[in-house]
Amino acid sequence: MAVASEMPESPAELLARIRLAEDSHLELKQVVFAGEKIKGPRRGDLGDDLAAFANAYGGTLVLGVADRTGKIVGIPAERVGEVVGFVREISRDSIDPPLDVRVESMELPDAEGVSRCVVAVDVRPSLFVHKSPGGYFRRQADSAMAIPPNVLVRLIQERSHTRLPSFDQGIVEGATFEALDVGLVDRFRTPRTEDSREVLAAKLGLAKQTGEGSFVPTVAGVLLASMESERWFPNFYVQAVAYRGGSIGDALSTANYQLDAADCHGSLDRQVELACRFVARNQRVAARKTIGRHDIPQYDMAAVLEALVNAVAHRDYSVYGSRIRLRMFDDRLELYSPGAPPNGMELTDLAYRQYSRNGTVTSILARCRIPDDIPFLDSPRVTFMDRRGEGVNVILRRSEEHSGRLPEYELFGNELRLTIFAANPAE
Repeated sequence: MAVASEMPESPAELLARIRLAEDSHLELKQVVFAGEKIKGPRRGDLGDDLAAFANAYGGTLVLGVADRTGKIVGIPAERVGEVVGFVREISRDSIDPPLDVRVESMELPDAEGVSRCVVAVDVRPSLFVHKSPGGYFRRQADSAMAIPPNVLVRLIQERSHTRLPSFDQGIVEGATFEALDVGLVDRFRTPRTEDSREVLAAKLGLAKQTGEGSFVPTVAGVLLASMESERWFPNFYVQAVAYRGGSIGDALSTANYQLDAADCHGSLDRQVELACRFVARNQRVAARKTIGRHDIPQYDMAAVLEALVNAVAHRDYSVYGSRIRLRMFDDRLELYSPGAPPNGMELTDLAYRQYSRNGTVTSILARCRIPDDIPFLDSPRVTFMDRRGEGVNVILRRSEEHSGRLPEYELFGNELRLTIFAANPAE
């Protein structure tokens, strides 16, 4: 997955920049092959250069150009795909957090006018501070320079309060406006709305208009208004599994260790709905006979709904190799969401401080109506998101009232786990 913020340069524009030599926004690299492998640039050096652009003001790295002379030496046409894959692998696996770059192959004329293949890598300024193989670097003049510790601290603080567009407002590379479903966009239309579908989507943050006048989807648009979001984001869904016993180890000791499993795809509100229904059908339900029958499920479904909404709304979508995971056991459910709390928040702050990592996603979820037929759901709200930021309090209070145990938030690396304990229906 790649997210772009601007339209790419034309070959003529890029060639004009190359003729002016390297600067704060341009790095040139010659590609050297040794048999079947890429010998140069070295993996670590390339990672440092990419991260340095992201940690500064963005820039372009051109592969296939000699850095000292600016000579267009090119890349063999049959190996361009290999170089593109090399760049994507480094930006994904060698930089933390992974870096989103736009990679474009094109032809540029050399000094004799012969067309040569090059690969241009555009890096936008990042919302994060990225660590590369050599440490932390920032572009200064025409080089990647190590960031001193005192400057690094300030940079991290600046990025935590930055006004740069959030990740969910990035443009999805390769996606056209037709990727957005007509019905999923028009459901946000009011009787007074006279805008075209494209303009409506842009006003909602589901699309952006390019410099050429066309409209293209944003990350939020694909997540909330596309029927095929997995085409661009194959891991942005909820994976749900119900196990036998009290742990995965217990479950694996039996032949049929999974009671149920489902991959919840679709728009984010649809994912929450499907995951809620998964919990509802896999929890145990007791019946208490007082005046008539009174069903007592293991979980307070309003708390479960809030937990799932928070997971899809606040997960770190820049961590695109991970999915939200829902695990059900005999005595609890566990919900794993990629991304630590932002802005230096501690786990103990979650019930008291409001945060929104994905502003457009949360705004749209506040417009999505909750289906009225989810079993055992007793919620005073009609939409998925609460603009007042009381979701965590609802999870804690209602779950504790229901089961007698307070849910637990834990952080494992860059992944947040919420455990909600089950009530004992037999009691």
